Amino acid sequence: MKINKAATALLLGMILWVIYSALSSDINKLNSSILAHMGDITQILFFLIGAMTIVEMVDVHGGFSVVTDHISTRGKRNLLWILGFITFFMSAVLDNMTTAIVMTMLLRKLVKVQRERWLYASVIIIAANSGGAWSPIGDVTTIMLWVKGNITTQALCSFVLLPSIVSMVIPMAFITPMLKGVLPDISKDTVSMPLAGYVSVHDKFIIFCLGVGGLLFVPIFKAFTGLPPFMGMLISLGVIWIYTELWYNKKQNEGKGEYRVPSILKRIDIQTILFFLGILMAVAVLQESGILSSVAHWLDIKLHNIYIIDIILGMLSSIVDNVPLVAASISMYPLYTVPAIPWGPDYTYMLHFVQDGAFWEFLSYCVGVGGSIFIIGSAAGVVVMGLEKMNFVWYMKKISLIAFLGYLGGAVVYVLEVILLKGGL
Repeated sequence: MKINKAATALLLGMILWVIYSALSSDINKLNSSILAHMGDITQILFFLIGAMTIVEMVDVHGGFSVVTDHISTRGKRNLLWILGFITFFMSAVLDNMTTAIVMTMLLRKLVKVQRERWLYASVIIIAANSGGAWSPIGDVTTIMLWVKGNITTQALCSFVLLPSIVSMVIPMAFITPMLKGVLPDISKDTVSMPLAGYVSVHDKFIIFCLGVGGLLFVPIFKAFTGLPPFMGMLISLGVIWIYTELWYNKKQNEGKGEYRVPSILKRIDIQTILFFLGILMAVAVLQESGILSSVAHWLDIKLHNIYIIDIILGMLSSIVDNVPLVAASISMYPLYTVPAIPWGPDYTYMLHFVQDGAFWEFLSYCVGVGGSIFIIGSAAGVVVMGLEKMNFVWYMKKISLIAFLGYLGGAVVYVLEVILLKGGL
């Protein structure tokens, strides 16, 4: 008997809060905390709704044919590597969640067999997370570290890029032999059949540029205004909405109303939204209860080795959201300056916590790439899981181990970089 994953996620998130409330002595403070967490989660949900709507608008009007028509290879293995590297570098500019949505929609145009598509989708998840780890705007966690001054753009790109590439290439090398043969040819006109002949090549190109340009606008909006990314996403949605309304009005064809934004909004996968809500609420309980902070503090005392701590935090990010893990780390470890570090036995250890210190760089890599080990460990994974109806157990059996090997491979490369380029551990 199958139960919808959104139902179980919602039940888990709400029950954990009920249990925590039963143990809380200040219900008013707890209610305020719930509202605060809901505010953060709602930002993510509106971001997701906006991104999914924009991508669906581009898709239904055949905009993705601008890209798919230029992918000439039909070899399954070649396509895997092409999609992987496109995703990797795109996620460095967009966030990994938006990139995963765009690439999954592209994937649907290229691969029709679901089980094969799941292998490609797994690479998209891994590549999106790896690509987001080395860019200051590629992931929420790197944005957090960058905005707070823990890392700079130059250092992050210089030391995390190569490990991130390795963390993607290793899993792709394992997945490649699982694919054999060539894909059947696809129609060059990928626009929905009811719109065939109604949307010109020029129209497709304009809508594609508006959609992708709107997505690219979001990190720029965040960087210049400091406002939450969901606001930039909704601005982009508003622009493409107004443009398509004017475009349809100019066409004077009311029979195509099902392809306008109001109709597209009705087709958004609300199950994915509710699943995301349940998972994030469950993670919020772990953060609010102090469990995540306690784990990080225990690791510091018992291990006292930044590389092992970061690797473990990265593995934890495959189970829980990486944002509270990074937030807990930033709160627990102050950002030191070299003159402020007192001379003593821990002097060398504390140097890892200055700006662009190894702890912060490696943390960015680990919590970003570690989210690929399990499909629920990243926003990209959760979104693709919802869009493709991927099975958690299938991903764990087929992908988790090779994603973990890629994660460790990239970690080894980073440690070697520190030894060779920074003069030792």
